[in-house]
Amino acid sequence: MRRARMHLHLHVARRILATPPIIPRDDGVIILSMIGTRTLIPYLVAIKSFHQQLAMGRIVLIDDGSLTEADRRTLARHCGTPRIIPIAGIDTGACPRGGTWERLLVLLDLRADHYVVQLDSDTVTLGDVPEVRAAITGNRGFMLLGGPDSQALGIQTLPEFVRRKYPDGPVSAPAHMQALIESRYAAYPEAECHSYVRASSGFAGFARGGPSDRKAAATFSRRAENLVGTATWAEWGSEQVTSNFLLSNEPGTLTLPYSHYYNYWRTPVTGDERLVHFVGTHRYSDGVYRHMTERAIDRLTGPGPE
Repeated sequence: MRRARMHLHLHVARRILATPPIIPRDDGVIILSMIGTRTLIPYLVAIKSFHQQLAMGRIVLIDDGSLTEADRRTLARHCGTPRIIPIAGIDTGACPRGGTWERLLVLLDLRADHYVVQLDSDTVTLGDVPEVRAAITGNRGFMLLGGPDSQALGIQTLPEFVRRKYPDGPVSAPAHMQALIESRYAAYPEAECHSYVRASSGFAGFARGGPSDRKAAATFSRRAENLVGTATWAEWGSEQVTSNFLLSNEPGTLTLPYSHYYNYWRTPVTGDERLVHFVGTHRYSDGVYRHMTERAIDRLTGPGPE
């Protein structure tokens, strides 16, 4: 059933190829994504629906190594001939390879001179994004929270985060690496001087000239690895934890209201959604991804900012 829903979604999503191309704006804003040939069509839905509402920015892409020449022609036609960076040429230094670390490190390089929005290909934008626009205009970072509990707790110091999120102390393996590292934050060096909120790196904004750079990412990576071990830190998810940590410790970072910007966990659709991130767990558990994709494409075929 899941496979059937996936094929039906792709059938609907291919309508994106008949929508007008993006007109990039050289306004100091970059929208960064890492994609491959399998995610090309969903990505076009993600970027076109987002760019229509934001009406800002140009596109930079990281090729995961699978983009074909036909894919590149499609991207040039629909996305204003974006810069495409091959993943093989990205140096991760002391940080892990894979798990979207290449994307985070490129983002941190680009933010020196640009406001950078990280946008996953499994997002759909369904309405105006005033909070995002305000963050960009004010040169403040923003975060898509992990869930309603993150909204309630907000950004906290590491010891307070652990006390409220993990009252029973460090989680034992086997467990998701995110829980393993988060539950050990009380032992992070100078923990009381650092902050955190659980969020998603699938949609995040990094202010131009912000304090976090490659060195900051490498420092956190080394310290986190010391807490959970090399094997655990090499698992998928360490990049997201790092992104959350860096943004949580930057002054002025905004947390987007979860009622309008959320990760889809088979929660009831309210009609107030502005951007939804369809995480892999429930992306094809029902028809919501397909229906929201269809709504976004319908908006693109009518008059709009593009």
